[in-house]
Amino acid sequence: MTLHYRICLEDGTEVLSTFGGNPATLALGAGELAPGLERCLAGTQPGGSYAFELEAPQAFGDRREDLVQTVPRSSFPADMALEEGAVVEFASTEGARHAAVVRSVHDHEVQMDFNHPLAGRRLRFEVEVLAVV
Repeated sequence: MTLHYRICLEDGTEVLSTFGGNPATLALGAGELAPGLERCLAGTQPGGSYAFELEAPQAFGDRREDLVQTVPRSSFPADMALEEGAVVEFASTEGARHAAVVRSVHDHEVQMDFNHPLAGRRLRFEVEVLAVV
């Protein structure tokens, strides 16, 4: 599927957009788009424009406090600059990549937020479908 899409917060703040640039080409079911956003695309037709209002659970999920974790500072390279708001990527033991946002940095520990940055947010998802392959 080839499309332009825009993700906006409830207040209209644009978070991500392909409009005005190159369209995205996605393989539905391949995990390239959040499952809730992908479900919106079912049944859309080439040439159509669509807008979806999504509550947090249907978009990127609710925020989960258990995904905010304290990690020993020694778990990071000594020369790694850790700043509040920075995104840090981790590899799981299975080789999957995960990202977390640094919430706070202390001498011996770092508080990390493994929630998706849009978790807990109501979103508007706008789509212009260019082609379905």
